[in-house]
Amino acid sequence: MIMKHLFILAICFLTGLAIYAQEPVPAAKGITYGATITPDSAISVNDISSKLENNAYTGKVQGKVVEVCQEKGCWMKVEKADGEKMMVKFKDYAYFMPKNIVGQEVVLDGEAKIKETSVKQLKHYAKDAGKSDEEIAKIKEPKKELIFVAKGVVVL
Repeated sequence: MIMKHLFILAICFLTGLAIYAQEPVPAAKGITYGATITPDSAISVNDISSKLENNAYTGKVQGKVVEVCQEKGCWMKVEKADGEKMMVKFKDYAYFMPKNIVGQEVVLDGEAKIKETSVKQLKHYAKDAGKSDEEIAKIKEPKKELIFVAKGVVVL
C-alpha cells in the first residue's frame, strides 16, 4: 500500500516537473502571449512619451524587442529610436516570453508608467539578462524609467 502511494506521488511530481519545465511557444508571427490582442490602433514606442498623461499611458504600443530575461522570459525590453529601452513586464506574472523573441516586432497592450527602479532591482535585471559581474557592479544609482505592464503581446 505504501509503495502504491509513493509511486503515485512520484508520477505526480514528475508530471508537474515536465509541465513547468516547458519553454513558452517560440516567437513566430501571429503568436499571442497573455490576453489575446490584435495589433490595430497601436502607437509606436517612440510616440509613447508624448501620450503620457499624469505619467501614465493605457493602450497598445508597437516596437522591436531588443532584450529578454534569459532566466524565464519574465520581462523584455523594447527599444526606442533614441536608444532608450522600455522595460516590459507581464500582468500578474501570468505568462513569459520565449528567449528567441529578440529582434521581433511586437504589439503590447497594457499600461505604461514612469517609475523609479531600485539599484537592487536593476542589478537583478542585469543578472537575468546575462550581464557580467563587472557590468552589474557598475550599477550604483536608481533609475527613473518607463515601465510597461502588458496584459497581452502579439508578434508581428
